[in-house]
Amino acid sequence: MIRTLVAAFVLAAPASATTLADVERALAATRSMTATFRQTAQDGSVATGTMTLKRPGRIRFDYGPGARILVVADGQRLSFIDYGVAQVSQWPVRQTPLAVLLDPEANLSRIARLVPERESPIPGAVTVEAQDPKRPDLGRIRFFLAPDSAAPGGLRLLGWRVIDGQNNLTQVELSDIRWNVEVGENAFTFRDPRPRTGRPGA
Repeated sequence: MIRTLVAAFVLAAPASATTLADVERALAATRSMTATFRQTAQDGSVATGTMTLKRPGRIRFDYGPGARILVVADGQRLSFIDYGVAQVSQWPVRQTPLAVLLDPEANLSRIARLVPERESPIPGAVTVEAQDPKRPDLGRIRFFLAPDSAAPGGLRLLGWRVIDGQNNLTQVELSDIRWNVEVGENAFTFRDPRPRTGRPGA
């Protein structure tokens, strides 16, 4: 769980001393990342798999052997692919709560705030809440970091909680993180299961 991860990785630097500028520097220093993730949906269902991230704008969630779904962003669009029903749903990356983690030039002072420690659901973590004030309908994200001298910028990303425009909560916890590894562009492509006649532009 995220609480356990925080306890394991919090070092000498107090979370309360961290600023939004510190968070921006840590995010900017993370050019790529791979990790194991644990995802908990609104209904309590849990899924696990591997995450691959490459900034700007690219992320992939592989849900493990036998999974019939895939989530991948190619820098422009975030795609949810359901191979079970041969369906693809897509949104511009910039219109998703994950955009704040994928944009190396994100201006956190405009869209985010540090959550006071007394309000944070994770003791000891640096908690950042981001929401575009001009587009509250896009939902909001709270992401969690812990001081870690081994991480880029000195902050380790522990996970996040997204509340979408329909008020559904999704929680993601990260472990086994590797930073700034080589990631090929083919990691952010997918096999389109739709018949060619049913695809946009076909």
